[in-house]
Amino acid sequence: MTERLDQPRELGLRLRPHYDPEAFGRLSEQIARFLGTARFIVYMTVFVAVWILWNVFAPESLRFDPFPFIFLTLMLSLQASYAAPLILLAQNRQDDRDRVQNEHDRRAAERNQADVEYLTREIAALRIALGEVATRDYLRSELQHLAEELREPHGPYEPVPARSKGPR
Repeated sequence: MTERLDQPRELGLRLRPHYDPEAFGRLSEQIARFLGTARFIVYMTVFVAVWILWNVFAPESLRFDPFPFIFLTLMLSLQASYAAPLILLAQNRQDDRDRVQNEHDRRAAERNQADVEYLTREIAALRIALGEVATRDYLRSELQHLAEELREPHGPYEPVPARSKGPR
């Protein structure tokens, strides 16, 4: 039977189990976080030590894994075979989060750079505008000159001496 691409598939029997990838990812991160702690190393050391001591010093009838401890080796291999993919999954999820955070930081840095450039242009424009404004010292000196001119006696038709104009 050929499947048509313009119509949805009919739901059939699925043999694969369904799981929530997000929940599984969170669980794998928690496990990986625990596996990377000193507490885990202490727990594993105590577990292995108890296992070996039990199988060496317990009565013969209670020993379940005699020396070379093949069952212990199998258990540790099984634990490692599950731990490695869980750690890799957790690292991949962290890489994805880091990538998103880096993109967010890059955009924020671009906005900040644009803001800084805008403010720099505004400050430059204000400096130029302030350069064209009379300063307090200039106004004070002009008022002093005018006061002196008013104190000096001038004839009715005597011209007042010309002064240079402009700030500073």
